Amino acid sequence: MSGAWTNDTIAPRPAPPPRRRQARGERALGYAVITLLGLLGLGIIAFLVDSWDTDFFARYAPKYLSGLWVTVQLVGLSVVLGAMLSLPVALGRMSPNRAAGWAAFAYVYFFRGTPLLAQIFLVYYGAGVFVDELRQAGLWTFFREPWNCAVFTFTLNTAAYQAEILRGAIESVPKGQWEAAQSLGLRRWTTFRKIILPQALIVALRPYGNEIILMIKGSAIVAIITVLDLMGETRRAFSRTYDFQTYIWAALFYLAIVEALRLVWDRLERRLTRHIRRDD
Repeated sequence: MSGAWTNDTIAPRPAPPPRRRQARGERALGYAVITLLGLLGLGIIAFLVDSWDTDFFARYAPKYLSGLWVTVQLVGLSVVLGAMLSLPVALGRMSPNRAAGWAAFAYVYFFRGTPLLAQIFLVYYGAGVFVDELRQAGLWTFFREPWNCAVFTFTLNTAAYQAEILRGAIESVPKGQWEAAQSLGLRRWTTFRKIILPQALIVALRPYGNEIILMIKGSAIVAIITVLDLMGETRRAFSRTYDFQTYIWAALFYLAIVEALRLVWDRLERRLTRHIRRDD
């Protein structure tokens, strides 16, 4: 038949060739960014080598290390206390009880929605407004110390973030796990503690690492309330020397801490998830 369809008439058109110009442009942009970062790094190294001062390091290196240890203590203690507080907050967020749910929501909403700097000012300077009340409650000896105010504020702040991380991880565990445990006659708390929570912690491992890194970088603000952490010692060194390299060395110290934590966390994650990884 003359009007019959042939394979030539119904064959789809070939796909257009890929846009090589766009790919080349993106590649060139990537190379340019890498080159600029490399030049910036070389410039910083050259500046540090050129401005090397043996007397400066002999005088301030121990203070940098002392401030670094204060930073590690501050972040470590706050993260541990925040983890302990985050569990009841996360359970409150998932609770069918409206009062508990709204209280947990208000707590998380406030500490995640306001700057950490504002929170630490509210605690440190706000405590001075209620001196008489705090003395009557026996709490003034605690809140008059900048270190205690920093730990208290950081604990409340990271607990809010950790609670949301934990809540999301718990809710990601399939409901079939609960049903299977119930069919075996396990109690709800036993199911949560031995089955649900271990799986949720593995899911939350990476977000927990990110939260700790954010805490390390955010801890620099405690220098404003006279805590001599790494940034506090850096500010004191700069006020006495007016040498710009004091802040460069502080940045390198923070970078070293974050990179060390990242490597340790990656290794920990690979070890804890080795039973669920697939070979490529």
